Amino acid sequence: MIELRHINKSFDDKVVLNDINTLFEDGKTNLIIGQSGAGKTVLMKTLVGLLEPTSGEVLYDGRDFVRMTKDEKVAMRREMGMIFQSAALFDSLTVLENVMFPLDMFSTMNLRERVARARECLDRVNLGDAEGKYPGEISGGMQKRVAIARAVVMNPKYLFCDEPNSGLDPKTSLVIDGLLHSITQEYNTTTIINTHDMNSVMGIGENILFIADGRKEWQGDKTQVVGSENRKLNDLVFASDLFKKVRNLPQ
Repeated sequence: MIELRHINKSFDDKVVLNDINTLFEDGKTNLIIGQSGAGKTVLMKTLVGLLEPTSGEVLYDGRDFVRMTKDEKVAMRREMGMIFQSAALFDSLTVLENVMFPLDMFSTMNLRERVARARECLDRVNLGDAEGKYPGEISGGMQKRVAIARAVVMNPKYLFCDEPNSGLDPKTSLVIDGLLHSITQEYNTTTIINTHDMNSVMGIGENILFIADGRKEWQGDKTQVVGSENRKLNDLVFASDLFKKVRNLPQ
């Protein structure tokens, strides 16, 4: 579980995050949603330590990440997995070598064990037959699945995903959502997904944090989104014609 207590972040005189208090739960897909510029990316970077909050606490199972020593933060990051918006694979490495990379850097496994673990993760995302290919030889959706395999190869307790469906078609996005949800449940991971994809919200949004203008505006799950009376949330959810039609369907 990750808890944020009174998180504030400012750049010079500009307040970007304003008194954010929330819980991200184990074994659930926790989504952060909001308009562009709402503070989602800054919040994600604050969670993983790329930015330090101006004030407040970031508690990982009760441990305050902000006040850890440098060595403690390095150890803490080994419990984290990260999926970047662009997949961020190494073009010069094969699919298998990309997945092995965290093991090569941080594990004490021998080569045979590292290869076996990487193959296990590739099988988990249904890419066992692509291990010898290079990123440029596979589709964008396959690259995202490789990124998921790499992110979970170290068995992280905490998994962070920045716009994992960016640039993908709706069908492939559903595959990615399904993988993230099943892996989260299977390993009881604390998964946090930064997204603007309303299909993800309605499909896997088990715990949704909506922020607007740097503030926590609403929190709930996918069953509560459509019926919310929060005007700012409705402006986001029903921005598309499709969701407007869904809201107007007879009950």
